[in-house]
Amino acid sequence: MWDIIQNMTSDRTWIYTSIAGSIAGAMVLAYLSTTRLGLWGYAKFDLAIDYLVERWGLTWLEQPEDAWRKKYPKITAKIDSIEARLDKCEKERYQAGDTRVLKGRKSTSVKDINSKK
Repeated sequence: MWDIIQNMTSDRTWIYTSIAGSIAGAMVLAYLSTTRLGLWGYAKFDLAIDYLVERWGLTWLEQPEDAWRKKYPKITAKIDSIEARLDKCEKERYQAGDTRVLKGRKSTSVKDINSKK
């Protein structure tokens, strides 16, 4: 065992081959992600993960529903501000007597608007 460690410290080609292999792998992965074959492979991998989650209950493989919010914080902030402005406008229109406001929104009800006062 000690001989292996001494060889690793004296012969450093393993470092260079490791770095080169990592770079080559990243390049291939970046290229494949834009091809039909790569998209097919990603879809199959995703189906395999979903199967493991459903069949064996490996919940740690599941991605949370709001994972995109953490990945794209600027878009999340923009969407939240637009929704806040929309809710405010709907509340003002409803208080002014316009009941047509509630037609298009499933998540907003009269009860929700009155509770936000």
